Amino acid sequence: MSLSSTYSIISSAFASTAAQSSTIASNIANASTPGYVREIANQITNDYGGSDVVSISRQANVALLDQLNASTSESSTQSVISTALTTLAQSVNDSPNATSATGALQNGNSPSAMLGNLQSALTTYEASPSSEPAAAAVLTASQNLVSSLNAGAQAVSQAESQADQGMNGAVTKINSLLSQFQQANDAVVSGLQTGANVSQAQDQRDSVLTQLSQQLGVSTTTNANGSMSIYTDSGVTLFQDVPSTVSFAPTATFVSGVVGNAVTVNGIPITGASAPMAIQSGALAGYAQIRDTIAPQYGAQLDQIAGGLISAFAESDQSIPPTLPTVPGLFTAPGLTSVPVPSASEGLAAQLEVNPNVIPADGGSLNLLRDGGISNPGNPAYTYNTTGAASYTGRIQQMVTALGTSQPFDPTAGLGASASLTGYSTNSVSWLQATNQSASDAASYQSSLVSQASGALSNATGVNLDTEMNNMLNIENSYTSSAKLLTTVTAMFQALLQAA
Repeated sequence: MSLSSTYSIISSAFASTAAQSSTIASNIANASTPGYVREIANQITNDYGGSDVVSISRQANVALLDQLNASTSESSTQSVISTALTTLAQSVNDSPNATSATGALQNGNSPSAMLGNLQSALTTYEASPSSEPAAAAVLTASQNLVSSLNAGAQAVSQAESQADQGMNGAVTKINSLLSQFQQANDAVVSGLQTGANVSQAQDQRDSVLTQLSQQLGVSTTTNANGSMSIYTDSGVTLFQDVPSTVSFAPTATFVSGVVGNAVTVNGIPITGASAPMAIQSGALAGYAQIRDTIAPQYGAQLDQIAGGLISAFAESDQSIPPTLPTVPGLFTAPGLTSVPVPSASEGLAAQLEVNPNVIPADGGSLNLLRDGGISNPGNPAYTYNTTGAASYTGRIQQMVTALGTSQPFDPTAGLGASASLTGYSTNSVSWLQATNQSASDAASYQSSLVSQASGALSNATGVNLDTEMNNMLNIENSYTSSAKLLTTVTAMFQALLQAA
């Protein structure tokens, strides 16, 4: 080997050492940078026996990144659902531990608790049908029950509205992230074409992808030129060289029967019952489940309870034979002239009210609770206590019995086709609490999976400072050896020159 060749080897060694040192220094500097993937200087042996750094690559792990993104999407779904259900469940947080002179009371806001209070008040009133305080307690319990159902319906509307707003916010984030992804993706493609180091752009692209997976489930493919395409977890294209258009029109006000708009990707619905390729995970999917399925189902149960109350306390024609229809009595709704069938109870929980004919402040009479005729005091056909006896309990007994008597309910609300009113209301509370607990457990489980996946990815692709410092020491030793070799070769050149 000639001295000139040795100089070439030494020169390439210095250049290679500098490139490796720069890479290691970058790793150390970014050890705590979120999403940073460890870089590696790739070396080859050149024609004269030295080494050259020909490229900088990332220690990426596509499988672990996909696992993290999938876990992130599922965790976001359950987190959104759990948060919304926790708020709804606060309306049924009961504790039966208080009593009053009129009977057992339950501390809570649920229709089940309020129905229990009404049943207790009616039982007390049955024992003292001439007692005005006992009648007033029945009225108060009835009004509290109505308030509970009204508040429950309002909570459902708020949950749907907040979910709709969440969907709007998620769509805004998705469009912003897709725009950021395009910038990073273009940088990767152009960098690969020119041979530039694209590690930073690839880190940015992966980071955006992870953020995107919080909003909706995604999958990716990488093309031959290094460009990446993104699809929803249902297969709809989100990005292919350019971002797709994700659109959503929020709904101003939610009341019973209002159905929110679908989120579309280039005009294709990805949420809602009519979506041909509905997304399965991500915050957007969670919001859609709350708005379109979970909250409406609980709202339907409240409507069934309201309809059941109207039916249970309805008044019938007492004439023999009866010729007039059964009509709403103690419980009614504005404009309601007949008892609704279970399949036509939509919106009743929000509209339910105590008939003003029994409210003294509205000019009504408490005695109608005992005597009947609440529906129409001017029509004796609906009066049960025809003699006006102060000891009459027949109608009160009917109301108490009605609470425990099985009646039909709409099975689409998810609690069966028949039950007693007290049983149905209890089942509704249990359904909401169980659904909330299930969502909370799922959210905790998915969060732990995200932590595990994040840890696994960090271990596989992150920076280990001990390893980097050891590599830096090896580079320094290599630099020292190259420097000594340079000194030796220089001395040999000088000796040859002096000998000449």
